Amino acid sequence: MTTTKLSSESAAQGTETDRSPGRLGTSIVARAVALGLAAAAIQAVMLIAFAWPAVRIAPREVPIAVAGPQAAAVAQQLTDHETGAFDIRTVADESAAQAAIEHRDVYGAIVTGEQPRVLVASAASPMVTQLLSAVASQMAGTPVVAARDVVAADPHDPRGIGFGAMVLPLVMSGLAAGVLLTLVIPTVAGRAVGLVTFAIAGGLLSMSIVQGWLHLLPGDYLTMASIGALISFSVAGTVAGLAAAIGRAGLGLGAVTLLLIGNPFSAATSAPELLPQPWGTIGQLLPPGAAATLLRSVAFFGEAPISTPLTVLFCWAAAALALLGIGFLRTRRPAPQPVGDLAVA
Repeated sequence: MTTTKLSSESAAQGTETDRSPGRLGTSIVARAVALGLAAAAIQAVMLIAFAWPAVRIAPREVPIAVAGPQAAAVAQQLTDHETGAFDIRTVADESAAQAAIEHRDVYGAIVTGEQPRVLVASAASPMVTQLLSAVASQMAGTPVVAARDVVAADPHDPRGIGFGAMVLPLVMSGLAAGVLLTLVIPTVAGRAVGLVTFAIAGGLLSMSIVQGWLHLLPGDYLTMASIGALISFSVAGTVAGLAAAIGRAGLGLGAVTLLLIGNPFSAATSAPELLPQPWGTIGQLLPPGAAATLLRSVAFFGEAPISTPLTVLFCWAAAALALLGIGFLRTRRPAPQPVGDLAVA
C-alpha cells in the first residue's frame, strides 16, 4: 500500500514539474517563435506571388495585326527586332484589322501606308495599348503616330486602374464567404443555401456599385450581375466545397489556389500574354482570370466569343457542387461502432 501511495505521489510530483511555470513559458515561447517564422514564410510567399509577375511583365506572343501595302515588310521587321514579342497576323486592310480587334482576335494593329497609324483597344489592355503605340512610333521613326482607339475603355476609367482593382475584392469576398459559411454553418446543405444567397446578392450588389456608382463597366445590368453571381459562386463554392470534402485543410488549399495563384496571374491589370508563361495561361484557367476576361468581353466587346471564360467558370462552379456533394455524403456516413459493442451484440 505504502509503495503504491509513494508511486502515485511521485507521478503527481512529476506531472506538476512538467507543468511548472518555467516549462510552460518555454513551450509558449517555442510556439510563438514557430508561428512567427511560419508567418514570415507566408509573407515571403505572398510577396513573390504578387510582385514577381509584375516585375516580369513583357510581351510574349501578343497577337497583333498588320495591314497595308508594306504589311509583309513591317511583319518581318517586327519579327527580327522583337523576337517572340508578337504573334503577327497579316490582314487585308484596316477594316479587317478593326474587325479582328472587335472580335478580340488581336489586341491592336499597325496599318502601313503613306501615313502609318496604329489601331488599339484600350478596353482590352491599356498596357498593351501603350506598348503597341510605342513600337509603332519607333518603327515609323517619329515620336507620334496617329492612333485610333477602336474599343475604348470606359471614360470614367481610361487607364483601366479601377477594373484591375475590382478583381481582388471579388476574390477576397468570395474567399471570406466560403470560410465563414464553413466555420459558422454546421451542415453542408445549409452552406449550399448560403452560397446561392451570397452569389445572387453579391452579383446584384457588386454590379450596382461597379456600374451605377463607379461607372467602371458598361453593359446590361442584369447580364453583368449574372456574371458577378457566377464569379461569386465559383470562388466561394470552391473554398466551401474543398472544406466539406477534405476538411479544414481545404480552406488553405482554396486560399492558395485562388488568392496566391489565381489573383496575381489573372491579368486583370495587364494581359495574359504579358505574364511569364505558362502562368499567364494557367491564370486564365482559374476563376479570377476567367472572370476578368469574361467581364471585359461582355462589357466592351459585344462581338467577341465568351465561351472559353464562361466554360471555365461553369466548370469551377460544377466542381464546387461536386465537392459539396462529397462532403454531404461524408456527413451522412454512419459512424463505426466500437469493437466491444459489436462483440456484445
